[in-house]
Amino acid sequence: MDMPLPATTLPPEPPPFEVARPVRQSVPLVFCSPHSGSHYSAAFLADSRLDPRALRRSEDCFVDELFAAAPEFGAPLLTATFPRVFCDANREPWELDPGMFDGPLPAWVNSASPRVGAGLGTIARVVASGEPVYRHKLAFTEAEARVRQYWQPYHTALAELIAETRAEFGFCLLIDCHSMPAHPAHGHNPSDFVLGDAHGTACAPRATRLVEETLGGLGYRVRRNDPYAGGYITRHYGRPREGVHALQIEIARSLYMNEARLERAPGMQSLTRDISRLIGVLAKADWNGLR
Repeated sequence: MDMPLPATTLPPEPPPFEVARPVRQSVPLVFCSPHSGSHYSAAFLADSRLDPRALRRSEDCFVDELFAAAPEFGAPLLTATFPRVFCDANREPWELDPGMFDGPLPAWVNSASPRVGAGLGTIARVVASGEPVYRHKLAFTEAEARVRQYWQPYHTALAELIAETRAEFGFCLLIDCHSMPAHPAHGHNPSDFVLGDAHGTACAPRATRLVEETLGGLGYRVRRNDPYAGGYITRHYGRPREGVHALQIEIARSLYMNEARLERAPGMQSLTRDISRLIGVLAKADWNGLR
C-alpha cells in the first residue's frame, strides 16, 4: 500500500522588520537599514522575469551586519526583512509608475517623481542594472498590500523608536545605513563613504562633521551629499528644529563584498570593526545643544 506523500509546507513569512534593542537604551542614537532585507517570497519570484541573483543586485547586502554592534553601544538597530526591489522603504509610500499597472492609479499617487521616472519608485519597475522586474502588469491592489503590510509597519516602528529616543533624551540622531556600487562619475577619485544630510538641512553640521572626521581619521575617503544627499528617510525624519537629526551613510560595496558574486569579501571584518569604532565615537560624544 502506497503511503501518502507529506504535504509540502512553505517556510513562514518573517515579520516585515526586526529591531535589535540594547538591554537599556543609553544613547540618543537610532540606526536603521531599510535596504538590506533579503527575504524573497515564492510568489514574488514567480512574478519576476529575473532570477534571484539579478534581483539581489538592488540590495544593500550585509549592511545590517556592518552595523550589528549598535545595541552593544546602547542604541537600537531597525532592519527591514523585505527586499528593496519588492517594496522600497526609502521612498514615499505611494511613488508609483502608472505604466506598471493594469488600470488607472488614484489621483493622489505620486507618479511624477524623479525616482518613478528612473523606474525606482516604491514598487520598483527595474533593478539597479536597468532590467525590468516583472513579467506582466500589476494590479493596484498588489501595491496597496505591499505598502500596508511592509512599508507602513517599518515606518511605524521607525517613528516609534525616534519618539522613544526623543522622549528619553530630548532629541534623536538617526543614522540611515546604506551601501553604494562603484560610481563612474567619481572617476579615479572614488569615495569610500558618502554622507547625506540633505545639504545641511536634515542634521546638525557638527554631527555630520564628527562622522566625517572619524571616518577620515580611519583612512577612508569621505564625501558629503555627492552623489547621495539623502533619501526619503533622511529628508522626512530629519527635522533639527524639532530635535530629530538624520544622517544617511552610504558605504562603497567594494570595501566589504564581491559585487558580482554577492558574497562577503575579506574586507568585511576590518570594515565592521571600523564601523563599530564609529558607533562608539557617536555613543560617547557630548551632544549638549543638539536638542
